[in-house]
Amino acid sequence: MTCKQVSKHFPDYLVGELAENLRSDIKSHLNSCESCQSEFESLNAIWSKLAALPEEQPSTSLHERFQTMLEAYTAGQKHAKPRPGFQEWLDGWLERWWPRQPAFQFGLSVVLLLFGLFIGYQIKSDSVGTQDVAQLQTEVHSLRQLVTISLLRNQSPGERLRGVSYSYRVEEPDQETLSVLLNTLNYDPNLNVRLAAVDALSYFYEKPSVRRGLMQSLSRQTSPLIQIALINLLVEMEEKQAVDTLKLIQNNEMFNQTVRKRSAWAVEQLEGKKNQ
Repeated sequence: MTCKQVSKHFPDYLVGELAENLRSDIKSHLNSCESCQSEFESLNAIWSKLAALPEEQPSTSLHERFQTMLEAYTAGQKHAKPRPGFQEWLDGWLERWWPRQPAFQFGLSVVLLLFGLFIGYQIKSDSVGTQDVAQLQTEVHSLRQLVTISLLRNQSPGERLRGVSYSYRVEEPDQETLSVLLNTLNYDPNLNVRLAAVDALSYFYEKPSVRRGLMQSLSRQTSPLIQIALINLLVEMEEKQAVDTLKLIQNNEMFNQTVRKRSAWAVEQLEGKKNQ
């Protein structure tokens, strides 16, 4: 199983709602993957703390404040763009805290989110239903996207590289996340970050916006390393619409000789498949 597949099942694994064979596969993966094991331990610790919370009735004022926050959040989820000021506030908050203690900040974010749901819906610690698990999966997915976007906008190349790596954990990224990744590929000043963005986008190349973005990016790049990485990816994608652009590069003496040769090879590969 891949890390994405394993992390997707964490909530079900925690509440014991997985088939025995799937549970065994996840346990085996956790024993061999330090990254997934660390993430699971963080979520497990959070889950245990939530289970230990006593059931209580929130005060009227607290309940009203929470309902206001929940309604605002729900309204934001129904629109393509977040409410004015929310995204900027979240980006600023993560930028101040995440670089210092990334694992702790991720855990804290999940705690706040789950604790809010606990109060709003008075979830009992001994009866987490299927609907609650689905809600948890949705919120963790949204949180991962927000963390990815915030890191990609960080001034530190190391944090931006962390953001690119974190994007692998987003199984179905929304258009905003994909746009930020493409923007990173096109304009990030750090070569290593741009190379990592090519690799990250290769996981989502079946999406039309990503395919278009990768083809357009090839003509913008100036680094031979990035150009060759994109050419290889276009061949892997079997993107026949890139043939004309590749021919222009092949015949343009302004391009690096190795890049031109790689373009010629790519044209042969794609035209061969085109005629099959």
